[in-house]
Amino acid sequence: MRLLERMRKEWFMVGIVLAISGAKLEPSIGVNGGPLKPEITVSYIAVATIFFNSGLSLNTEELTSALVHLKLHLFIQIFTLAFFPAAIWLFLQLLSITPINEWLLKGLQTVGCMPPPVSSAVILTKAVGGNEAAAIFNSAFGSFLMDRVKIKGSYGDNSLLHSRLKQVLEVQMKPID
Repeated sequence: MRLLERMRKEWFMVGIVLAISGAKLEPSIGVNGGPLKPEITVSYIAVATIFFNSGLSLNTEELTSALVHLKLHLFIQIFTLAFFPAAIWLFLQLLSITPINEWLLKGLQTVGCMPPPVSSAVILTKAVGGNEAAAIFNSAFGSFLMDRVKIKGSYGDNSLLHSRLKQVLEVQMKPID
C-alpha cells in the first residue's frame, strides 16, 4: 500500500518514466507521421491544453500580482538569458580542450542559451507548487526575447543555425502567436 501512495504522490515522475520506457520499447508510435501524430498533438493540442488548464486554475488576482513583481521577472530573465548561458560557455571552454566533437559543443552552447519551453516551465512549476502565473509570463517572455535578440545577435539572420533555431522557437512560440 505504501508503494501505491508514493506513486500517487510522484505521479509526474512515474508518468515520465513510463513515457520514456514506452518510447524505448516502441519508438515508431511517436515518430512524425506515426499513430500519435506528434507534429499535431505535441505542437498544437498538448501546448494548448497546458495553457488552457493553467489559465483555468489561475484567478485574475494571481495574474495581476504576478505581473507587478518586476524584480522577480528581471532576476529570472537575467538568470535564464545571461547567467546560465555564461556558465555554460565557461564549462564549454573547459570541454573544448578535450577531444569532444566541435559540433556537439556548438549544440550544447545553443541549448544552454535557450529558455525552457513554455509547456515544461508551466508543468514543472505547477508540480512543485511554484508561482504558475510568473512561470507562464517569464517563459513566454523569455522565448520572445530569445527569438528577437539573442539568436540574431549571436549568429546573424542568414545563417543555417539561425534558421534551425528559428524552427525550434516556432514550436515554443505557438501559444502566444
